[in-house]
Amino acid sequence: MAKKVSTKKTEAKEVQPVAIQRPDVDAAVERRLVALYTLQLIDSEIDKIKIVRGELPRAVQDLEDEIAGLNTRIENFTAEIKETEAANKARNAEISDHEEMIKKYQKQQDNVRNNREFESLNKEIEFQNLEIQLCERKNKEGKAKVSDLKQRIEAAKLLLSNRNKDLDAKREELTSIIAETEKDEQRLLKKSKEQEQFIDERYLAAYKRIRNAARNGLAVVQIDRESCGGCFSNIPPQRQMEIKMHKKVIVCENCGRILVDDDIAAKAKAQLEK
Repeated sequence: MAKKVSTKKTEAKEVQPVAIQRPDVDAAVERRLVALYTLQLIDSEIDKIKIVRGELPRAVQDLEDEIAGLNTRIENFTAEIKETEAANKARNAEISDHEEMIKKYQKQQDNVRNNREFESLNKEIEFQNLEIQLCERKNKEGKAKVSDLKQRIEAAKLLLSNRNKDLDAKREELTSIIAETEKDEQRLLKKSKEQEQFIDERYLAAYKRIRNAARNGLAVVQIDRESCGGCFSNIPPQRQMEIKMHKKVIVCENCGRILVDDDIAAKAKAQLEK
């Protein structure tokens, strides 16, 4: 009788891949960094649109300010002319009064009883004549001033006309550029506001403060060739490791910008593409 050979079934154990764990990551900090860099990417796109417009908005504002100044200057000159002409008119009335006084004193001289009274009246007449001369001199100066002010008003009006033409041209150019980019800008501005809702108030305030202080508008930057992507100062290896751990928000010791690694940047870009 053939001997029955018993065979044991060997169960092959499934080899599980070993997951490579990164150093402990703070999920809340990581979300915060992704949100901050996402906001930076959106705001940078808005900045690009503004760069396309160039200096036109500032040029328009400068022209508007200059035009407002010219209008104010013309108004001031006009008011000064009215005041000067009113003063001249008042002095003309004074001259008439002085002339009447002279006639009165001359008439009184015909009835004087002695030389002393005559001399006294004569002095009064001389005084009135001096007052007339003074009024006439001031009137002459006033007329010269009015003439000068009128010339300055004409020059200001000519300059104003030219500046208004320049402003119309700049506004038309700006309107054309805005029309081309307005839709994209409004979409990005909306996204920027929506993204701000995911960022704590104190970090958002810090982001805006850094961004406003930076000439290129960058508040959150990647590490680029072991350097800060904003000021390009070298970042020590230990600090780079801390940035990659995502355990806290780390800023550049030189420029104060918030630093992120490639992983955060990739997640932020992926979030924007959704």
